[in-house]
Amino acid sequence: MIDLHLIGIGTGNPDHLTGEARRAIAQADLFLVPHKPGKSDLADLRTQIIADVRDDAKIALFDMPVRDDSLPYLARVDAWHDEIARIWADTIAAHPDARTVALLVWGDPSLYDSTLRIAARLQPAPRLHVVAGITSVQALTAAHAIPINTLNAPVTISTGRRLRDHGWPQGCETLVVMLDGECTFQTLDGDAYDIWWGAYLGMPEQILEAGRLSDVSARIIKRRAEARAAHGWIMDTYLLRLRA
Repeated sequence: MIDLHLIGIGTGNPDHLTGEARRAIAQADLFLVPHKPGKSDLADLRTQIIADVRDDAKIALFDMPVRDDSLPYLARVDAWHDEIARIWADTIAAHPDARTVALLVWGDPSLYDSTLRIAARLQPAPRLHVVAGITSVQALTAAHAIPINTLNAPVTISTGRRLRDHGWPQGCETLVVMLDGECTFQTLDGDAYDIWWGAYLGMPEQILEAGRLSDVSARIIKRRAEARAAHGWIMDTYLLRLRA
């Protein structure tokens, strides 16, 4: 049985690493590092974070499979997770001396990340260890120096897909939106909401916008498109709040 450590690394800033994360990196025998076409700098950043902790790490790069767009969304993701788990298992099997295996996870493994669901597919089941990390939600509110909630009020965290398909959640005052490649905020009444948006949070490339949605929506869309073209990828999130 192997020990599998899922290590939250924050949003790309090496300073986001906790002491627990550094200890887990220092102790791992093998690191699984995914590589995505057009996003090699994400793999490079993971390997740099590892190298900042130790210089003798054994790193196994693996290519991420492509989702089958012919399938319905949930079936597509489920099949994709099965394939990733198979690749993990094959990669681990190719390193039989590795008893402690680690993956560096953007943000935190518990928030809109499927690493835990993929790990649950491994057979035999590993001993699982999770190291909490700074999420994009925390990095966003810190960058804008705002509290996530109004006084004594709840917060809803959702996705661009759900906002697109179901609209503004009933009874919601503050909505944090993740995984939105379509800038779904532009479907809302721009005068009814304030937005705090950020991309590449915590990284040197970080860009931020905030204000009444109707005032900054077009600027966010433009800056997002320019940044994605420049870097080949983008990670962004935003907080929306009903105006009083």
